[in-house]
Amino acid sequence: MKTVLEDLTPKQIVEQLDTYIIGQKKAKRSVAVALRNRTRRLKLPEEIREEIAPKNILMIGPTGVGKTEIARRLAKMCGAPFIKVEATKYTEVGYVGRDVESMVRDLMAVGYNMVREEMQEKMKAAAEQKVEEDLLDLLLPGSGKKHKNTSDENGKQEGGSVMLPFTVFGTSVSEIADAAGSQDKSGASSEGFSAHNSAQTSAAAGQGENAGLSASAAGDESAQHAEKEALSSTREKFRRMLREKKLEEREVEVSVKKRQKMPSMEIIAGGNMEDMESAMQSISSMFGGNRTKKRTVSIAEARQILLEDHLDRMTDPDKAADIAKERVEQMGIIFIDEIDKIAVQGNSHGADVSREGVQRDILPIVEGSSVNTKYGVVDTTHILFIAAGAFNLSKPSDLIPELQGRFPLRVELDSLNAEDFERILTEPKNALTRQYADLLETEQVHISFTDEAVKRMSALAADTNSRMENIGARRLHTIMETLLEDLSFSADEHAGETIEITGEYVDERLKDIVQNQDLSKYIL
Repeated sequence: MKTVLEDLTPKQIVEQLDTYIIGQKKAKRSVAVALRNRTRRLKLPEEIREEIAPKNILMIGPTGVGKTEIARRLAKMCGAPFIKVEATKYTEVGYVGRDVESMVRDLMAVGYNMVREEMQEKMKAAAEQKVEEDLLDLLLPGSGKKHKNTSDENGKQEGGSVMLPFTVFGTSVSEIADAAGSQDKSGASSEGFSAHNSAQTSAAAGQGENAGLSASAAGDESAQHAEKEALSSTREKFRRMLREKKLEEREVEVSVKKRQKMPSMEIIAGGNMEDMESAMQSISSMFGGNRTKKRTVSIAEARQILLEDHLDRMTDPDKAADIAKERVEQMGIIFIDEIDKIAVQGNSHGADVSREGVQRDILPIVEGSSVNTKYGVVDTTHILFIAAGAFNLSKPSDLIPELQGRFPLRVELDSLNAEDFERILTEPKNALTRQYADLLETEQVHISFTDEAVKRMSALAADTNSRMENIGARRLHTIMETLLEDLSFSADEHAGETIEITGEYVDERLKDIVQNQDLSKYIL
Protein backbone atom coordinates (compact mmCIF):
# COMPACT_ATOMS: atom_id res chain seq x y z
CA MET A 1 0.00 0.00 0.00
CA LYS A 2 1.69 3.15 -1.25
CA THR A 3 1.32 6.20 0.96
CA VAL A 4 2.04 9.88 0.60
CA LEU A 5 4.60 9.60 3.38
CA GLU A 6 6.88 7.46 1.23
CA ASP A 7 7.95 10.67 -0.48
CA LEU A 8 8.38 12.68 2.72
CA THR A 9 11.37 12.56 5.03
CA PRO A 10 10.96 13.44 8.74
CA LYS A 11 12.50 16.86 8.00
CA GLN A 12 9.95 17.50 5.26
CA ILE A 13 7.12 16.41 7.56
CA VAL A 14 8.28 18.92 10.18
CA GLU A 15 8.54 21.64 7.53
CA GLN A 16 4.95 21.06 6.49
CA LEU A 17 3.80 21.12 10.11
CA ASP A 18 5.65 24.43 10.56
CA THR A 19 3.28 26.07 8.06
CA TYR A 20 0.37 25.50 10.43
CA ILE A 21 1.81 25.12 13.93
CA ILE A 22 4.18 27.51 15.67
CA GLY A 23 6.99 26.13 17.86
CA GLN A 24 6.83 22.70 19.55
CA LYS A 25 9.89 21.46 17.61
CA LYS A 26 10.46 18.46 19.87
CA ALA A 27 6.89 17.23 19.53
CA LYS A 28 6.97 17.67 15.75
CA ARG A 29 10.21 15.70 15.48
CA SER A 30 8.82 12.83 17.55
CA VAL A 31 5.60 12.46 15.59
CA ALA A 32 7.46 12.83 12.28
CA VAL A 33 9.79 9.95 13.16
CA ALA A 34 6.90 7.82 14.46
CA LEU A 35 4.96 8.37 11.26
CA ARG A 36 7.95 7.74 9.03
CA ASN A 37 8.66 4.47 10.85
CA ARG A 38 5.24 3.25 9.78
CA THR A 39 6.15 3.51 6.11
CA ARG A 40 9.52 1.92 6.80
CA ARG A 41 7.80 -1.03 8.44
CA LEU A 42 5.60 -1.61 5.40
CA LYS A 43 8.72 -2.10 3.25
CA LEU A 44 10.07 -4.94 5.41
CA PRO A 45 9.47 -8.69 4.82
CA GLU A 46 6.22 -9.90 6.31
CA GLU A 47 7.85 -12.14 8.95
CA ILE A 48 9.54 -9.17 10.64
CA ARG A 49 6.95 -6.55 9.70
CA GLU A 50 4.37 -8.04 12.04
CA GLU A 51 6.83 -8.02 14.94
CA ILE A 52 7.38 -4.28 14.85
CA ALA A 53 4.83 -2.51 17.03
CA PRO A 54 3.94 1.15 16.48
CA LYS A 55 5.65 3.63 18.76
CA ASN A 56 2.64 5.22 20.38
CA ILE A 57 3.07 8.77 21.65
CA LEU A 58 2.10 10.46 24.92
CA MET A 59 1.91 14.26 24.61
CA ILE A 60 2.13 16.27 27.80
CA GLY A 61 1.21 19.93 27.88
CA PRO A 62 -1.46 22.47 28.86
CA THR A 63 -4.54 23.07 26.76
CA GLY A 64 -4.27 25.16 23.63
CA VAL A 65 -0.59 24.51 22.83
CA GLY A 66 -1.14 22.41 19.69
CA LYS A 67 -1.43 18.75 20.77
CA THR A 68 -4.60 18.01 18.84
CA GLU A 69 -3.59 20.17 15.90
CA ILE A 70 -0.28 18.32 15.44
CA ALA A 71 -2.05 14.97 15.31
CA ARG A 72 -4.81 16.24 13.03
CA ARG A 73 -2.40 17.84 10.56
CA LEU A 74 -0.29 14.68 10.48
CA ALA A 75 -3.28 12.57 9.55
CA LYS A 76 -4.42 15.03 6.89
CA MET A 77 -0.91 15.21 5.46
CA CYS A 78 -0.67 11.47 4.83
CA GLY A 79 -4.34 10.82 4.10
CA ALA A 80 -4.69 8.56 7.14
CA PRO A 81 -8.04 7.85 8.84
CA PHE A 82 -8.16 9.93 12.03
CA ILE A 83 -10.49 10.33 14.97
CA LYS A 84 -10.29 12.13 18.29
CA VAL A 85 -11.90 10.69 21.40
CA GLU A 86 -12.15 12.03 24.93
CA ALA A 87 -10.97 9.51 27.52
CA THR A 88 -13.39 10.96 30.05
CA LYS A 89 -16.41 9.91 28.00
CA TYR A 90 -15.78 6.35 29.10
CA THR A 91 -16.27 7.36 32.73
CA GLU A 92 -19.78 8.71 32.17
CA VAL A 93 -22.92 7.12 33.61
CA GLY A 94 -23.89 4.06 31.63
CA TYR A 95 -20.32 3.25 30.63
CA VAL A 96 -19.78 -0.33 29.54
CA GLY A 97 -16.34 -1.82 29.04
CA ARG A 98 -16.78 -2.89 25.48
CA ASP A 99 -17.91 0.63 24.52
CA VAL A 100 -14.21 1.40 24.30
CA GLU A 101 -14.23 -0.57 21.04
CA SER A 102 -16.44 2.15 19.57
CA MET A 103 -13.33 4.23 18.89
CA VAL A 104 -12.16 1.57 16.43
CA ARG A 105 -15.60 1.34 14.81
CA ASP A 106 -15.67 5.12 14.41
CA LEU A 107 -12.19 5.06 12.88
CA MET A 108 -13.27 2.34 10.43
CA ALA A 109 -16.31 4.39 9.44
CA VAL A 110 -14.05 7.39 8.76
CA GLY A 111 -11.71 5.21 6.71
CA TYR A 112 -14.57 3.75 4.67
CA ASN A 113 -15.97 7.19 3.88
CA MET A 114 -12.50 8.40 2.84
CA VAL A 115 -12.00 5.49 0.45
CA ARG A 116 -15.55 5.78 -0.89
CA GLU A 117 -15.05 9.48 -1.65
CA GLU A 118 -11.74 8.75 -3.38
CA MET A 119 -13.32 6.03 -5.52
CA GLN A 120 -16.24 8.26 -6.46
CA GLU A 121 -13.93 11.14 -7.34
CA LYS A 122 -12.23 8.88 -9.91
CA MET A 123 -15.60 7.86 -11.35
CA LYS A 124 -17.08 11.34 -11.30
CA ALA A 125 -16.34 12.13 -14.94
CA ALA A 126 -18.03 8.93 -16.16
CA ALA A 127 -20.99 9.54 -13.83
CA GLU A 128 -21.40 13.11 -15.08
CA GLN A 129 -21.69 11.80 -18.64
CA LYS A 130 -24.50 9.47 -17.56
CA VAL A 131 -26.21 12.32 -15.73
CA GLU A 132 -26.09 14.43 -18.88
CA GLU A 133 -27.80 11.66 -20.86
CA ASP A 134 -30.43 11.28 -18.12
CA LEU A 135 -31.19 15.00 -18.20
CA LEU A 136 -31.52 14.91 -21.97
CA ASP A 137 -33.97 12.03 -21.63
CA LEU A 138 -35.95 14.08 -19.15
CA LEU A 139 -36.13 17.02 -21.55
CA LEU A 140 -36.41 15.06 -24.82
CA PRO A 141 -37.97 11.64 -24.18
CA GLY A 142 -37.34 9.15 -26.94
CA SER A 143 -34.42 11.07 -28.45
CA GLY A 144 -31.69 8.76 -27.13
CA LYS A 145 -30.92 5.56 -29.02
CA LYS A 146 -29.68 3.57 -26.08
CA HIS A 147 -32.73 4.47 -23.99
CA LYS A 148 -35.24 3.29 -26.54
CA ASN A 149 -37.57 0.54 -25.34
CA THR A 150 -35.89 0.40 -21.92
CA SER A 151 -38.66 1.83 -19.77
CA ASP A 152 -41.05 -0.23 -17.68
CA GLU A 153 -44.81 0.06 -17.42
CA ASN A 154 -44.47 3.07 -15.12
CA GLY A 155 -42.37 5.04 -17.59
CA LYS A 156 -39.27 4.75 -15.38
CA GLN A 157 -35.87 4.18 -16.95
CA GLU A 158 -34.69 0.60 -16.53
CA GLY A 159 -32.15 0.35 -13.72
CA GLY A 160 -32.37 4.07 -12.97
CA SER A 161 -34.51 6.55 -11.13
CA VAL A 162 -35.40 9.05 -13.86
CA MET A 163 -38.94 9.83 -14.96
CA LEU A 164 -39.46 10.74 -18.62
CA PRO A 165 -42.18 13.37 -19.12
CA PHE A 166 -43.03 14.63 -22.60
CA THR A 167 -43.20 18.17 -21.32
CA VAL A 168 -41.08 19.84 -18.70
CA PHE A 169 -43.90 20.78 -16.31
CA GLY A 170 -46.16 22.55 -18.72
CA THR A 171 -43.40 23.88 -20.92
CA SER A 172 -43.08 22.32 -24.35
CA VAL A 173 -39.80 21.51 -25.99
CA SER A 174 -40.37 24.32 -28.50
CA GLU A 175 -40.95 26.87 -25.73
CA ILE A 176 -37.74 25.83 -24.03
CA ALA A 177 -35.96 26.10 -27.33
CA ASP A 178 -37.30 29.59 -27.91
CA ALA A 179 -36.30 30.73 -24.44
CA ALA A 180 -32.84 29.27 -24.71
CA GLY A 181 -32.44 30.44 -28.28
CA SER A 182 -33.04 34.03 -27.24
CA GLN A 183 -29.93 33.75 -25.02
CA ASP A 184 -27.89 32.28 -27.81
CA LYS A 185 -26.39 34.93 -30.08
CA SER A 186 -25.71 32.43 -32.80
CA GLY A 187 -29.34 31.36 -32.93
CA ALA A 188 -28.25 27.79 -33.34
CA SER A 189 -30.72 26.46 -30.80
CA SER A 190 -33.71 27.97 -32.60
CA GLU A 191 -32.46 26.60 -35.87
CA GLY A 192 -32.27 23.15 -34.36
CA PHE A 193 -35.87 23.23 -33.23
CA SER A 194 -37.02 24.74 -36.54
CA ALA A 195 -35.42 21.78 -38.24
CA HIS A 196 -37.32 19.47 -35.90
CA ASN A 197 -40.65 21.20 -36.64
CA SER A 198 -39.88 21.32 -40.34
CA ALA A 199 -39.21 17.61 -40.34
CA GLN A 200 -42.55 16.96 -38.66
CA THR A 201 -44.35 19.25 -41.14
CA SER A 202 -42.67 17.59 -44.10
CA ALA A 203 -43.58 14.18 -42.79
CA ALA A 204 -47.22 15.22 -42.35
CA ALA A 205 -47.39 16.78 -45.83
CA GLY A 206 -45.80 13.75 -47.33
CA GLN A 207 -48.35 11.52 -45.70
CA GLY A 208 -51.18 13.69 -47.15
CA GLU A 209 -49.85 13.68 -50.67
CA ASN A 210 -49.09 10.00 -50.72
CA ALA A 211 -52.20 8.77 -48.95
CA GLY A 212 -52.70 6.28 -51.62
CA LEU A 213 -49.17 5.00 -51.26
CA SER A 214 -49.28 4.48 -47.46
CA ALA A 215 -48.16 0.92 -47.94
CA SER A 216 -44.85 2.08 -49.35
CA ALA A 217 -42.07 1.14 -46.92
CA ALA A 218 -39.70 3.61 -48.52
CA GLY A 219 -41.91 6.57 -47.64
CA ASP A 220 -42.23 5.50 -44.00
CA GLU A 221 -38.52 4.95 -43.65
CA SER A 222 -37.81 8.37 -45.14
CA ALA A 223 -40.15 10.09 -42.68
CA GLN A 224 -38.73 8.16 -39.75
CA HIS A 225 -35.20 8.98 -40.83
CA ALA A 226 -36.01 12.69 -41.12
CA GLU A 227 -37.59 12.78 -37.69
CA LYS A 228 -34.72 10.79 -36.21
CA GLU A 229 -32.21 13.29 -37.57
CA ALA A 230 -34.25 16.20 -36.25
CA LEU A 231 -34.46 14.66 -32.77
CA SER A 232 -30.74 13.93 -32.82
CA SER A 233 -29.97 17.50 -33.82
CA THR A 234 -32.29 18.84 -31.13
CA ARG A 235 -30.68 16.58 -28.53
CA GLU A 236 -27.26 17.99 -29.35
CA LYS A 237 -28.58 21.55 -29.07
CA PHE A 238 -29.98 20.71 -25.65
CA ARG A 239 -26.69 19.08 -24.69
CA ARG A 240 -24.87 22.32 -25.45
CA MET A 241 -27.39 24.34 -23.47
CA LEU A 242 -26.99 22.01 -20.50
CA ARG A 243 -23.23 22.40 -20.60
CA GLU A 244 -23.61 26.16 -20.81
CA LYS A 245 -25.97 26.10 -17.78
CA LYS A 246 -28.82 27.77 -19.70
CA LEU A 247 -31.52 25.43 -18.40
CA GLU A 248 -30.60 25.27 -14.71
CA GLU A 249 -33.87 26.83 -13.49
CA ARG A 250 -36.16 24.57 -15.52
CA GLU A 251 -38.12 22.07 -13.43
CA VAL A 252 -38.21 18.33 -14.02
CA GLU A 253 -39.54 15.34 -12.14
CA VAL A 254 -37.24 12.69 -10.76
CA SER A 255 -37.69 9.66 -8.55
CA VAL A 256 -35.55 9.49 -5.43
CA LYS A 257 -35.19 6.90 -2.71
CA LYS A 258 -37.34 7.48 0.34
CA ARG A 259 -35.48 7.95 3.58
CA GLN A 260 -36.84 5.42 6.01
CA LYS A 261 -37.38 6.61 9.56
CA MET A 262 -35.91 4.19 12.05
CA PRO A 263 -38.53 2.99 14.50
CA SER A 264 -37.96 4.25 18.01
CA MET A 265 -37.29 1.63 20.65
CA GLU A 266 -35.64 1.35 24.01
CA ILE A 267 -31.98 0.36 23.78
CA ILE A 268 -30.91 -1.88 26.61
CA ALA A 269 -27.73 -0.77 28.36
CA GLY A 270 -24.81 -2.97 27.45
CA GLY A 271 -26.07 -3.78 24.00
CA ASN A 272 -23.73 -3.76 21.07
CA MET A 273 -24.64 -0.65 19.10
CA GLU A 274 -23.01 -2.04 15.95
CA ASP A 275 -25.25 -5.09 16.01
CA MET A 276 -28.26 -2.95 16.88
CA GLU A 277 -27.65 -0.68 13.88
CA SER A 278 -27.31 -3.64 11.51
CA ALA A 279 -30.52 -5.17 12.84
CA MET A 280 -32.43 -1.91 12.41
CA GLN A 281 -31.18 -1.58 8.82
CA SER A 282 -32.30 -5.11 8.04
CA ILE A 283 -35.75 -4.43 9.49
CA SER A 284 -35.99 -1.23 7.48
CA SER A 285 -35.14 -3.01 4.22
CA MET A 286 -37.72 -5.73 4.97
CA PHE A 287 -40.47 -3.13 5.16
CA GLY A 288 -39.70 -1.34 1.94
CA GLY A 289 -36.38 0.33 2.54
CA ASN A 290 -35.83 0.90 -1.23
CA ARG A 291 -39.07 2.69 -2.02
CA THR A 292 -38.94 5.82 -4.15
CA LYS A 293 -40.92 9.02 -4.31
CA LYS A 294 -41.32 11.65 -7.01
CA ARG A 295 -39.84 15.11 -6.56
CA THR A 296 -40.14 18.23 -8.64
CA VAL A 297 -36.78 19.93 -8.77
CA SER A 298 -34.77 22.27 -10.95
CA ILE A 299 -32.26 20.98 -13.48
CA ALA A 300 -29.46 22.11 -11.14
CA GLU A 301 -30.90 20.05 -8.25
CA ALA A 302 -31.66 17.10 -10.52
CA ARG A 303 -28.07 17.12 -11.71
CA GLN A 304 -26.81 16.63 -8.13
CA ILE A 305 -29.46 14.01 -7.27
CA LEU A 306 -28.69 11.98 -10.36
CA LEU A 307 -24.95 12.32 -9.84
CA GLU A 308 -25.18 10.92 -6.31
CA ASP A 309 -27.42 8.11 -7.54
CA HIS A 310 -25.01 7.08 -10.29
CA LEU A 311 -21.97 7.30 -8.03
CA ASP A 312 -23.68 5.13 -5.42
CA ARG A 313 -24.51 2.48 -8.01
CA MET A 314 -21.01 2.61 -9.52
CA THR A 315 -19.22 2.23 -6.17
CA ASP A 316 -18.36 -1.29 -5.06
CA PRO A 317 -18.99 -1.27 -1.27
CA ASP A 318 -17.10 -4.53 -0.68
CA LYS A 319 -14.01 -3.24 -2.46
CA ALA A 320 -14.21 0.05 -0.58
CA ALA A 321 -14.50 -1.81 2.73
CA ASP A 322 -11.45 -3.98 1.95
CA ILE A 323 -9.29 -0.98 1.03
CA ALA A 324 -10.50 0.96 4.07
CA LYS A 325 -9.77 -1.96 6.39
CA GLU A 326 -6.17 -2.17 5.18
CA ARG A 327 -5.69 1.58 5.46
CA VAL A 328 -7.11 1.71 8.97
CA GLU A 329 -5.00 -1.21 10.16
CA GLN A 330 -1.75 0.09 8.67
CA MET A 331 -2.12 3.90 8.76
CA GLY A 332 -5.01 4.73 11.13
CA ILE A 333 -4.50 7.28 13.94
CA ILE A 334 -6.55 7.47 17.14
CA PHE A 335 -6.02 10.57 19.30
CA ILE A 336 -7.04 9.97 22.92
CA ASP A 337 -7.39 13.33 24.64
CA GLU A 338 -7.62 14.06 28.39
CA ILE A 339 -6.01 10.77 29.29
CA ASP A 340 -4.70 12.45 32.44
CA LYS A 341 -8.30 12.65 33.69
CA ILE A 342 -8.46 8.86 34.02
CA ALA A 343 -5.06 8.55 35.72
CA VAL A 344 -5.23 7.15 39.26
CA GLN A 345 -3.52 9.38 41.78
CA GLY A 346 -1.58 7.42 44.42
CA ASN A 347 -3.53 4.77 46.31
CA SER A 348 -6.83 6.59 46.36
CA HIS A 349 -10.10 4.73 46.04
CA GLY A 350 -13.69 5.49 45.29
CA ALA A 351 -14.35 7.11 41.94
CA ASP A 352 -10.74 6.58 40.89
CA VAL A 353 -11.31 2.84 40.76
CA SER A 354 -13.59 3.29 37.74
CA ARG A 355 -10.91 5.36 36.07
CA GLU A 356 -8.45 2.54 36.47
CA GLY A 357 -11.07 0.26 34.99
CA VAL A 358 -11.28 2.51 31.93
CA GLN A 359 -7.51 2.27 31.54
CA ARG A 360 -7.71 -1.52 31.63
CA ASP A 361 -10.44 -1.49 29.00
CA ILE A 362 -8.39 0.77 26.73
CA LEU A 363 -5.27 -1.36 27.20
CA PRO A 364 -6.24 -4.31 24.92
CA ILE A 365 -7.19 -1.92 22.13
CA VAL A 366 -3.78 -0.24 22.35
CA GLU A 367 -1.95 -3.56 22.71
CA GLY A 368 -3.64 -5.00 19.67
CA SER A 369 -6.93 -6.83 19.45
CA SER A 370 -9.62 -7.72 16.93
CA VAL A 371 -12.71 -5.50 16.87
CA ASN A 372 -15.85 -6.41 14.97
CA THR A 373 -17.23 -3.64 12.79
CA LYS A 374 -19.91 -3.59 10.13
CA TYR A 375 -17.12 -3.41 7.53
CA GLY A 376 -15.28 -6.47 8.86
CA VAL A 377 -12.96 -7.43 11.70
CA VAL A 378 -10.25 -4.81 12.32
CA ASP A 379 -6.88 -5.64 13.89
CA THR A 380 -5.71 -2.72 16.06
CA THR A 381 -2.10 -3.92 16.46
CA HIS A 382 -0.58 -1.35 14.12
CA ILE A 383 -2.94 1.57 14.61
CA LEU A 384 -1.03 4.60 15.91
CA PHE A 385 -2.35 5.85 19.25
CA ILE A 386 -1.51 9.38 20.36
CA ALA A 387 -2.57 10.17 23.93
CA ALA A 388 -2.52 13.67 25.36
CA GLY A 389 -3.17 15.41 28.63
CA ALA A 390 -2.18 18.45 30.67
CA PHE A 391 -1.15 16.32 33.70
CA ASN A 392 -1.37 19.36 35.97
CA LEU A 393 -3.20 17.41 38.72
CA SER A 394 -1.72 14.01 37.97
CA LYS A 395 1.42 12.69 36.32
CA PRO A 396 2.13 10.07 33.64
CA SER A 397 3.30 7.62 36.30
CA ASP A 398 -0.25 7.61 37.70
CA LEU A 399 -1.35 5.61 34.66
CA ILE A 400 -1.30 1.86 35.15
CA PRO A 401 2.14 0.40 34.28
CA GLU A 402 0.79 -1.72 31.44
CA LEU A 403 -0.64 1.36 29.71
CA GLN A 404 2.48 3.41 30.34
CA GLY A 405 4.52 0.78 28.54
CA ARG A 406 2.34 1.10 25.46
CA PHE A 407 3.29 4.77 25.04
CA PRO A 408 7.09 4.65 24.84
CA LEU A 409 7.45 8.07 23.18
CA ARG A 410 6.81 10.97 25.51
CA VAL A 411 7.02 14.58 24.43
CA GLU A 412 6.38 17.66 26.53
CA LEU A 413 4.90 20.68 24.79
CA ASP A 414 5.87 24.16 25.93
CA SER A 415 3.45 26.79 27.18
CA LEU A 416 2.90 29.71 24.84
CA ASN A 417 4.11 33.25 25.57
CA ALA A 418 3.49 36.64 23.97
CA GLU A 419 6.17 36.08 21.32
CA ASP A 420 4.55 32.79 20.32
CA PHE A 421 1.19 34.52 20.05
CA GLU A 422 2.67 37.12 17.67
CA ARG A 423 3.89 34.36 15.39
CA ILE A 424 0.58 32.49 15.62
CA LEU A 425 -1.28 35.62 14.50
CA THR A 426 0.87 36.18 11.43
CA GLU A 427 3.04 33.23 10.32
CA PRO A 428 0.82 30.16 9.77
CA LYS A 429 -0.67 29.56 6.36
CA ASN A 430 -4.14 30.26 7.68
CA ALA A 431 -3.25 32.70 10.45
CA LEU A 432 -6.08 34.19 12.54
CA THR A 433 -5.55 37.70 11.17
CA ARG A 434 -5.92 36.36 7.62
CA GLN A 435 -9.04 34.41 8.54
CA TYR A 436 -10.81 37.47 9.93
CA ALA A 437 -9.62 39.66 7.06
CA ASP A 438 -11.03 37.18 4.54
CA LEU A 439 -14.32 36.94 6.43
CA LEU A 440 -14.86 40.69 6.29
CA GLU A 441 -13.67 40.79 2.69
CA THR A 442 -16.90 38.98 1.78
CA GLU A 443 -18.70 42.16 2.90
CA GLN A 444 -16.30 44.36 0.85
CA VAL A 445 -14.66 45.55 4.07
CA HIS A 446 -10.87 45.58 3.77
CA ILE A 447 -8.95 45.36 7.04
CA SER A 448 -5.25 45.14 7.85
CA PHE A 449 -3.31 44.76 11.09
CA THR A 450 -0.24 46.82 11.98
CA ASP A 451 2.71 45.25 13.77
CA GLU A 452 1.84 47.27 16.86
CA ALA A 453 -1.71 45.92 16.87
CA VAL A 454 -0.42 42.35 16.68
CA LYS A 455 1.95 43.00 19.58
CA ARG A 456 -0.79 44.55 21.73
CA MET A 457 -3.14 41.61 21.11
CA SER A 458 -0.40 39.09 21.85
CA ALA A 459 0.62 40.80 25.07
CA LEU A 460 -3.00 41.04 26.19
CA ALA A 461 -3.61 37.33 25.46
CA ALA A 462 -0.52 36.31 27.42
CA ASP A 463 -1.46 38.58 30.34
CA THR A 464 -5.03 37.27 30.42
CA ASN A 465 -3.79 33.68 30.44
CA SER A 466 -1.52 34.47 33.38
CA ARG A 467 -4.35 36.02 35.41
CA MET A 468 -7.06 33.57 34.40
CA GLU A 469 -7.04 29.93 33.46
CA ASN A 470 -4.40 29.30 30.82
CA ILE A 471 -6.20 28.18 27.66
CA GLY A 472 -3.23 28.70 25.36
CA ALA A 473 -3.75 29.93 21.81
CA ARG A 474 -7.53 29.65 22.18
CA ARG A 475 -7.32 32.93 24.09
CA LEU A 476 -6.53 34.64 20.78
CA HIS A 477 -9.98 33.75 19.49
CA THR A 478 -11.48 35.56 22.47
CA ILE A 479 -9.31 38.60 21.81
CA MET A 480 -10.07 38.70 18.08
CA GLU A 481 -13.81 38.24 18.49
CA THR A 482 -14.03 41.02 21.08
CA LEU A 483 -11.80 43.30 19.02
CA LEU A 484 -13.83 42.98 15.81
CA GLU A 485 -17.31 42.49 17.26
CA ASP A 486 -18.61 45.99 16.43
CA LEU A 487 -17.06 45.99 12.98
CA SER A 488 -18.48 42.55 12.15
CA PHE A 489 -21.94 43.61 13.35
CA SER A 490 -22.07 46.74 11.18
CA ALA A 491 -19.99 45.49 8.25
CA ASP A 492 -22.71 46.42 5.75
CA GLU A 493 -22.29 50.08 6.75
CA HIS A 494 -18.55 49.96 5.97
CA ALA A 495 -18.73 48.31 2.54
CA GLY A 496 -15.95 49.57 0.29
CA GLU A 497 -13.93 50.97 3.19
CA THR A 498 -10.34 50.12 4.11
CA ILE A 499 -9.80 49.95 7.86
CA GLU A 500 -6.40 49.67 9.54
CA ILE A 501 -6.31 47.95 12.92
CA THR A 502 -3.70 49.86 14.92
CA GLY A 503 -2.40 49.64 18.47
CA GLU A 504 -4.68 52.51 19.47
CA TYR A 505 -7.65 50.68 17.91
CA VAL A 506 -6.82 47.60 20.01
CA ASP A 507 -6.48 49.63 23.21
CA GLU A 508 -9.79 51.39 22.61
CA ARG A 509 -11.78 48.23 21.88
CA LEU A 510 -10.19 46.03 24.54
CA LYS A 511 -9.87 48.52 27.41
CA ASP A 512 -12.62 46.78 29.36
CA ILE A 513 -10.64 43.53 29.37
CA VAL A 514 -7.53 45.33 30.53
CA GLN A 515 -9.31 47.18 33.34
CA ASN A 516 -11.70 44.45 34.48
CA GLN A 517 -10.15 41.74 36.58
CA ASP A 518 -13.27 39.58 36.31
CA LEU A 519 -12.86 38.28 32.76
CA SER A 520 -15.38 35.44 32.91
CA LYS A 521 -17.77 37.06 30.45
CA TYR A 522 -15.06 37.17 27.79
CA ILE A 523 -14.20 33.51 27.94
CA LEU A 524 -15.49 31.53 25.01
